[in-house]
Amino acid sequence: MIKHKNIFQKITIALLFSVSIFAQKQARIIEDFNKNWNFKLGDYPTAIEANFNTSDWRTLQLPHDWSIEGAFDKDSKTKQAQGFLPAGKGWYRKVFTVPASFKSKTISVEFDGVFKNSEVFINGHSLGIRPNGYISFSYDLSEFLNFGQANIIAVKVDNDAQPNSRWYTGSGIYRNVRLVIAEKLHVDEWGTFVTTPEISKEKASVHLEVKIKNASENEKEFRLVSVILDKKNDEVAKAESIEKIAANSSSTKIQNFTLKKPILWDIENPYLYKIITKIYEKEELKDNYETPLGVRYFDFDAEKGFSLNGKPTKIYGVCLHHDNGALGAVENIHAVRRKLTVMKEMGANAIRMSHNPHSLEMMKLCDEMGFIVQDEAFDVWKKKKVTNDYHKDWDAWHKQDLEDFIKRDRNHPSVMMWSIGNEIREQFDSTGIAITRELAKIVKSLDTTRPVTSALTENIIEKNFIYQSGALDLLGFNYKHEDYKDFPERFKGQKILASESVSALETRGHYDFPDGIKAWPTKHGAPFDGNADWTVSAYDQVKSYWGATHEENWKTIKKQDFMAGTFIWTGFDYIGEPDPYPYPARSSYFGIVDLAGLPKDVYYMYQSEWSNKTVLHIFPHWNWKKDQEVEVWAYYNNADEVELFLNGKSLGKKAKQNDDLHISWRVKFEPGTIKAVSRKNGKVVLEKEIHTAGEASKIDLKADKTAIKNDTYDLVYVTVSLTDKDGNLLPNATDLINFEVFGGGKLVGVDNGYQANLDSFKASTCKLFSGKCIAIIQSNGKKENIQLKASTGNLQASVIEVKAQ
Repeated sequence: MIKHKNIFQKITIALLFSVSIFAQKQARIIEDFNKNWNFKLGDYPTAIEANFNTSDWRTLQLPHDWSIEGAFDKDSKTKQAQGFLPAGKGWYRKVFTVPASFKSKTISVEFDGVFKNSEVFINGHSLGIRPNGYISFSYDLSEFLNFGQANIIAVKVDNDAQPNSRWYTGSGIYRNVRLVIAEKLHVDEWGTFVTTPEISKEKASVHLEVKIKNASENEKEFRLVSVILDKKNDEVAKAESIEKIAANSSSTKIQNFTLKKPILWDIENPYLYKIITKIYEKEELKDNYETPLGVRYFDFDAEKGFSLNGKPTKIYGVCLHHDNGALGAVENIHAVRRKLTVMKEMGANAIRMSHNPHSLEMMKLCDEMGFIVQDEAFDVWKKKKVTNDYHKDWDAWHKQDLEDFIKRDRNHPSVMMWSIGNEIREQFDSTGIAITRELAKIVKSLDTTRPVTSALTENIIEKNFIYQSGALDLLGFNYKHEDYKDFPERFKGQKILASESVSALETRGHYDFPDGIKAWPTKHGAPFDGNADWTVSAYDQVKSYWGATHEENWKTIKKQDFMAGTFIWTGFDYIGEPDPYPYPARSSYFGIVDLAGLPKDVYYMYQSEWSNKTVLHIFPHWNWKKDQEVEVWAYYNNADEVELFLNGKSLGKKAKQNDDLHISWRVKFEPGTIKAVSRKNGKVVLEKEIHTAGEASKIDLKADKTAIKNDTYDLVYVTVSLTDKDGNLLPNATDLINFEVFGGGKLVGVDNGYQANLDSFKASTCKLFSGKCIAIIQSNGKKENIQLKASTGNLQASVIEVKAQ
């Protein structure tokens, strides 16, 4: 009991301190509710009781994914698709206190995502269940709270029924949780909807719907004030009205603004305004609520493809699953920012949220960083893909899940299309007609400003009942790139997008010399001549039987003006679905970037085509056997030709012909330096060199940040490489690196990008793969600089320091 008393005191002090700060500035208080949870694997129904003993439970900070902490197991119920990691059941429990002075307020808890089948209890009362692990939801705690005393919130998570997904899901409260304190009169959850019906250079009309909730027993008269603030927080437009609302009711109010000389949101300059809505009762502030605003207009055209703000724009998109590599499903805004930054540097301008609602952090960053988003709701309707997937919850939950998904995300300017499904089985029978129409109707009841689409696999009209529904505004087609040229005739007047494409296979840094394009396997279940070490060559020469190489797909898309663009499967490797290999392969080969966030060579093909950066990238490495014939590839742009040199001797100039995306030379290996020089009009544009690496001399550490916040969330990613005395990467190094972290950080993940690596992501060691690995360090809250020490064998240990601010 003494232990519990201390916990109560600490939490009460923390909450009161936080509330005292927020109360001075705003009526609505949004409290981080991630810290000081207890957790234990297993089923503990009595954990909802106040006197339950948690002395043998872990104390942790959310977000949390227990699956990523487990061991890979060939016999796991999650099977290959989810990376052979464990699932099961788990309980979370937290003790907290809400001040007695808050008794007149509305107190709610918001969960961004719990995988899956969650049930939330407050002081022994069940607040509800939510089967869908990707949906955000909330509960009103007010009537069950003990104000001024201890409260127990408990969350049951049941991810035991397996398999339930075609990719890694993670398990637990893997996204953020907040406590929201508001007056009885307040803006409802996801209670605003902003649109811009008319946009010109001179002005934009802004239309705001505000859903007000009055949870009190009295009718209320109030003043509703909304202001639009620019990026500098200067007021640029205002709307104000006197309103009334009945007791215990909700009501939607309308406000209109004129925004003069608007700065448009686009992919190069994603300019964001914000709307601050305030509710006053007499002169007392009762609520304040923030809505993002990006002013932009876009169009999908059957002949010209896509345009943004009147400018023709090809969608250079990638599909992303929700996991964050070695962190598992744990959502962390710093991990997401790194992922999106890598994609932006490549030239990508669009993200498809495959195949489920993603996190608030992902949506926020897409707004801020300038990505076009295809927001996707479902991978499954009534017909199953695996035994225990969402089809079991479809009838009871699909309407509410879809409505909540749209309401949560419809204010994000980055969202430009709603996808109601991916490769849905109902394409192939007449039930698809009615369901498609129902889903499209639900979307349109909440948002008519964006097209409804679905990712289809069948492009024969007579066989595709989703298409036959006539309810799609935009046709998304997955794969079969060779058919694209026929689409304008086959789907006359239809707007078309390659919603998923490629599915090529590569392992970073591994090279089998090209002998033509191969499909591994040639059809489902067919044998194929793979590699004994579970690798696939990083030359863009191996694809899935249903897909294409990166170059095959992009050559086709480039030529089709009517195609709005493409979404590559995938931007990053992800845990699970390790086609074409069985165990021990446990993560995918499809990514342009590996699971550790290290680019594969084909990344630079896209950078040379999609970005405005000047590119010259040559590969492979230059450590081979004497006289071995090596095929050297070069991706380049902004140049007429590239000349290749071996130890100073020219091996000739080459230039891309017709629709080529790379050039190549066959070279007999001799140790030394391979050098490429790109030229335009005879002038040197870029030079790149690769040297034969000697013996290991140093562990090289490079951090993606020089400083992080000491807030217990911020991350730094450190790339670890083994180099010779001249700093050349040892491309075949597999040494085991030992990590120690001191000061203000803790090691939260390691990875080397190798798809068949069965070592734990949570280990304090990591083997190099193709000479590299990464270590992920998270702030532990201490106001101390962080030191990462890396050591191996007889080499001198290396240390890197990161400031904690």
